Amino acid sequence: VKIKIAALRMYTCCVERINYDDFFERCTLPDTLNSWFLIAQLHVWMCLVRMRQEGREGKYMCRYIVHSMWEDVEQRCKIMGIDASHRKESLKSMTETFYAAIFGYDEGILSDDRVLAAALWRNLFNRECEDPRQLELMLEYVRKQMQYIDSLDAEDLLLTGEVKWRPMLEENAQSILKVATPTYNDAGL
Repeated sequence: VKIKIAALRMYTCCVERINYDDFFERCTLPDTLNSWFLIAQLHVWMCLVRMRQEGREGKYMCRYIVHSMWEDVEQRCKIMGIDASHRKESLKSMTETFYAAIFGYDEGILSDDRVLAAALWRNLFNRECEDPRQLELMLEYVRKQMQYIDSLDAEDLLLTGEVKWRPMLEENAQSILKVATPTYNDAGL
């Protein structure tokens, strides 16, 4: 039960602690359910990568994070008034998108920046990114988040599911290197 609660909390961190306007603006993504899903799935994937390192409990948590995501997506579709047949079609399409993205992102994180950038271009940008700086920004964003999430204590993650994402742009670029050291800004001072 504790792991289910932590998984739901981690999923919630993936969707409620993200500044979507930053993504819409800096990556020129339309403000749509699909863009929301692509951004959320990127953050869910980063959590899955981290939790897969935690053995059986971590894998169990991964299942519940993904389960929470699909329940949320279905709820959002209902709220938007998407009828049952279109909802089923949308969920089928999103499921295919999700597993293809997970595969591509996994390959990218295990490989080099070119492979990860290609996965971001295909999945997040839907093959429509005219500005290489946007791709570079997202590549740095993912690397920075992965470095940060890897530094989080495994027991805390399994117990609380608490993830505070790094901002897309940080005033002190060196903060990427000293991720584990909280600053006054992180403490909200």
